[in-house]
Amino acid sequence: MKIVVDRDTCQGHGRCAVYAPEVYELDDEGYCAITELLVPATQEDAALSGADACPENAIEVID
Repeated sequence: MKIVVDRDTCQGHGRCAVYAPEVYELDDEGYCAITELLVPATQEDAALSGADACPENAIEVID
């Protein structure tokens, strides 16, 4: 699985990192620091939870 974050859409709520801190990292301003990431199989559920928590739908999950 791969996640792609649209940094232009991200509003810095940080909910992705709250729900899945092992997957999502925030920058110094609270925005998601990831643009693309191949997610290990052991972290797929967490990655989905973080993506689902984004109120802006800035995180795309690609299988």
